[in-house]
Amino acid sequence: MPAEKHACTCTEKLYVPRPAKIVRAEQLTAKEKFFELQLADGSDLGHQPGQFVEVSIFGCGEAPISVSSSPTRKGSFDLCVRSVGSLTSAMHKLPQGATVGIRGPFGKGFDTAFLKGKDILFIGGGIGIVPLRSLINYVIDRRSDYGKVTILYGARNPSELLFRDEIKAWQAAPGVDFRVTVDRGDESWKGNTGVITTLITGLSPDPNSTYAVVVGPPIMYKFVLLSLKSKQFRDDHVIVSLERRMKCGVGKCGHCQINSLYVCQDGPVFTYAQIKDFPEAF
Repeated sequence: MPAEKHACTCTEKLYVPRPAKIVRAEQLTAKEKFFELQLADGSDLGHQPGQFVEVSIFGCGEAPISVSSSPTRKGSFDLCVRSVGSLTSAMHKLPQGATVGIRGPFGKGFDTAFLKGKDILFIGGGIGIVPLRSLINYVIDRRSDYGKVTILYGARNPSELLFRDEIKAWQAAPGVDFRVTVDRGDESWKGNTGVITTLITGLSPDPNSTYAVVVGPPIMYKFVLLSLKSKQFRDDHVIVSLERRMKCGVGKCGHCQINSLYVCQDGPVFTYAQIKDFPEAF
């Protein structure tokens, strides 16, 4: 008799890595590398913008990495990996065609249904643009479902800007106001120079209809939140991601615990109102 086809259960997706093939790999900067992956069973990852996966390499362990692609793009999913440890360094060395393990997706992502009809102000600093890219492309792919879209992106210098080809597409997208800045320019840089809050200063968003989605390094949040306060944004109109804090992904190791919250289970996406009383969150 033919063997029964085994369907992967939700529990197995949490605990058992599924093989995924690297179908495209591209070095974006000196530290960041882009990977497009396909699950070996041909299924879609089934993620929502803002979720993350656990990536494993035999003999190296595993690490949590934000999914950077929109679920509207079927057949594969994207990761952008910064080389900062043993697992991520090993992944940078993998060639196209190599296989890694994938657990997940995990966490609570951005509430795309709630944001329908709202104006959205995206604020991405450094590699914060990686998880933001998933939601940005989701909104662009369903442009008629959302209001005014503004994208602010900041990097330390021009050489650290990610997704350069995609930036051009965002700049050209109808109904999208895209602005970029670098902390320090070079002889070839013609754009804005200064921290990302210099881009917020020139905006006049409606704080009642606009939701700010902010992802970036911890130091960025303090100053961005102050700038948004000056624009009369309420705490529940500011959405942040704490994806940098994850470890196991299933609420077992305690690495991401903030008081009563487990970031990998209750987040990584929160409104600022939910976490403003937890200073250790940032």
